[in-house]
Amino acid sequence: MRRPTDSELLILRVLWDNGPCTVRDVHEALVDVQSTGYTTTLKLMQIMAEKGLVTRDDSARTHVYAARLPREAVQRQMVSDLMDRVFGGSASALVLQALNSKATSPEELREIRRLIDQFGQKKGAR
Repeated sequence: MRRPTDSELLILRVLWDNGPCTVRDVHEALVDVQSTGYTTTLKLMQIMAEKGLVTRDDSARTHVYAARLPREAVQRQMVSDLMDRVFGGSASALVLQALNSKATSPEELREIRRLIDQFGQKKGAR
């Protein structure tokens, strides 16, 4: 699967949050975020179907689109790609940069530590 563009990610977020949608549903959900016309949204979604990012049910007059992959799979692919391209495959460099780029609350740091411990336990059980 090819990496989605920023505009395609906005559309995917609508589909992940709402489930299968028509182009009109997606366009209306994006009106406050992205000032593009209906035909632009339609064209983007057609391109996304060609790229394999979404599926299209054209059994009815109004086509219904759905994200082909779950949110987590796309996030995992994009993080892996970023880690390889920018951080030379180093997860620790990626995490360090993420933590340095924005203020992190003590609660969020505790949750990150908990998740790391949980992940380590899962890896050790394999």
